[in-house]
Amino acid sequence: MAGNRMRRIGKEMADIHADTKSQITAVPVNDQEDITHLRGSFPGPPGTPYEGGTYNVDIKIPTDYPFRPPVMKFETKVWHPNVSSQTGAICLDTLSSAWSPVLTIKSALLSLQSLLSTPEPKDPQDAEVANMLLRSPKEFERVARQWAVTYAGAPEGGAGAGSVDYQDAAKTAYDDLAQYDGYNRDLVDRFGGMGFDVARVVAAFRDVGIERNGGMDHELSEGQMGDVTTRLLGE
Repeated sequence: MAGNRMRRIGKEMADIHADTKSQITAVPVNDQEDITHLRGSFPGPPGTPYEGGTYNVDIKIPTDYPFRPPVMKFETKVWHPNVSSQTGAICLDTLSSAWSPVLTIKSALLSLQSLLSTPEPKDPQDAEVANMLLRSPKEFERVARQWAVTYAGAPEGGAGAGSVDYQDAAKTAYDDLAQYDGYNRDLVDRFGGMGFDVARVVAAFRDVGIERNGGMDHELSEGQMGDVTTRLLGE
């Protein structure tokens, strides 16, 4: 089993090395014999505040890879709602619930590159950054660019934005947050799956006194579930 994992990692690294177009890299961090701890990198996507920078990612391969995703975090500091500005921790489905054994280290790095172009402030890793994007998209772009220059080696005064409309993305996310009134979307949608619309579920949550929990998902107690369901059914 371990041999299969090592062969798989070795093949993936060879494929990355052979690809000269994407500019994706992955190399061992310390011991050249240990290919389970890698440093990946990719260029910031064009048309974004990250353009021109190089972003390094710490990659640790679990023992049951590829059935579990690699553990990744940014080494390069990045101002983005789905990346912790303090620790580099990443909020991305591809690296958790949406992982599949058919995915690779390269595809995961490409997903991180794409994430820089498609922020999800309604499902943040860093609430401060998400709030800035929602309330002041232009200031978000300015700070993101400043960090790209300072930490990722992007050129001064280069691209800042262009093909990505962060203001439009922020408006869409803000409207979505307003609809859910600060409650976690997944939490509300679990009741939506029973046939109740969002506004009705949110109203029931408010009536029952369900905590918003900072917009994070959480489990309701049996009593809370019963109270919400009673309200939804009009009993």
